[in-house]
Amino acid sequence: MDMRNPTQLAAGPVTAAGTPEMLLDHYLPHYSVTLAEHAIVDADVATTWRALRELDLLQVHTPLLDAAFFVRGLPQKLATLFGRATPTEVPARLTLSGDGGGLAGWLSLGQVPEREIVLGAVGRFWQPNIEWYDVTTMTPDEFAAFAEPGWGRIAAGLSLRPYGKDRTLVSYEARTAINDRTSARRFAWYWLIVSPFVAHVMRAVLTTLRENCSA
Repeated sequence: MDMRNPTQLAAGPVTAAGTPEMLLDHYLPHYSVTLAEHAIVDADVATTWRALRELDLLQVHTPLLDAAFFVRGLPQKLATLFGRATPTEVPARLTLSGDGGGLAGWLSLGQVPEREIVLGAVGRFWQPNIEWYDVTTMTPDEFAAFAEPGWGRIAAGLSLRPYGKDRTLVSYEARTAINDRTSARRFAWYWLIVSPFVAHVMRAVLTTLRENCSA
């Protein structure tokens, strides 16, 4: 298996106590901030896992989310209209698993079937124009060790746990680690502003997943 694109792992890392270790803990154990949202899905783990792998992020909608993305994309639309930019190609599908259209600029840190999907990205996301680091040549271990000043790492994971007989607890956690103090100060102001919107997006993803499982 090519570990630069670890689309599936038979089992995750194991702790000293012999219990399964979360990939999220393995690849980004230390972080500056974290945000977690949870949802109970009325489906067993196997069904929820299939729905998670098939989830098209382009189908995640809320009035706030749609308005925010419209406003963010408005300068590009106007520039394209007046011939000052080329249209941005929109993929047909956008999935966490990478099947049929993965998240551009994100590195797969691995999957444990029916348990966890984790992705990672590196960027200067506190700037007005976000700058993303090319992670396509990285391995997951290189992502974990990355410490170049002026950059931050994000690890986003969705994990599944049985919840009673036929339900599943889905947890969505996003962790951010900043590599130097100057960038950390800038990121702190940025995070104060954007964290409520990030939480809203995460809840919207979980709501769409829950609805897909019950459809």
